[in-house]
Amino acid sequence: MKSPEADLSGWVREPFTAEGSTYDVYRKGAGPGVVLIPEMPGVHPGVLALGNYLVDNGFTVVIPSLFGTPGAPARGVGLVPTMLRGCVAKEFAAFALNKERPITNYLRALARDLKSTTPGKGVGVIGQCFTGGFALAAAVDDSVLASVLSQPSVPIAISPAHKRDPGMSEREMKVIEQRAADGAVCALGLRFTGDPMAPAERFATLKERLGDNFEVIELDSAPGNAGGFGRIAHSVLTLEVRERDGQQAYEARKRVVEFLKERLM
Repeated sequence: MKSPEADLSGWVREPFTAEGSTYDVYRKGAGPGVVLIPEMPGVHPGVLALGNYLVDNGFTVVIPSLFGTPGAPARGVGLVPTMLRGCVAKEFAAFALNKERPITNYLRALARDLKSTTPGKGVGVIGQCFTGGFALAAAVDDSVLASVLSQPSVPIAISPAHKRDPGMSEREMKVIEQRAADGAVCALGLRFTGDPMAPAERFATLKERLGDNFEVIELDSAPGNAGGFGRIAHSVLTLEVRERDGQQAYEARKRVVEFLKERLM
């Protein structure tokens, strides 16, 4: 059984400009809003399938196309060039420690705009891989009530300090820490236990700072694991999902929907 895939059918594309940047944004659905930030190499068929799953569960979903070619395969020829461009782009600051990343200002503006056009108490933000930590950094804005960090991989884990870094500045972390303490925002983090791109040390930092307001789902990817995940398992909510009850990544995706409903509806 393959991971779920979808194309751009039914998604409405419009440019959105904020903070000096313009990106195409794909929108679909009705209900409370969710900003779904794609993983590398972009808005691939697995990301679109996840978006459809959220729409089917009662959400309005917007997907900003921050890099890559929308609809192109996840593991096509564009993967490496897109990743290399992302690593050097100043808006993502892939290697910087204690950094306020410019792209998160754009995502906060997108979240505010989505909240203004959807029902619900606020919006959720899902980040994946390269963009995983951006979902939490977006929660500096009051419009964001729920952040989902799936295999957050920035800053890229090239040193112990990079592994511990939460993916944002201390100023941003303190704002989110206070919002969490006030009950205004909660976060859900997902990773495979053997994934070096989403280090356990980063989750430990977030757990220390956010406490019970940071829920952690770790899927076993050690050799011989019960789920049959490979040693390079990475994309919890897309490429590793098999749509059958009991499959661990599929159950994790179900929990994401429950979490968003708890916070937004």
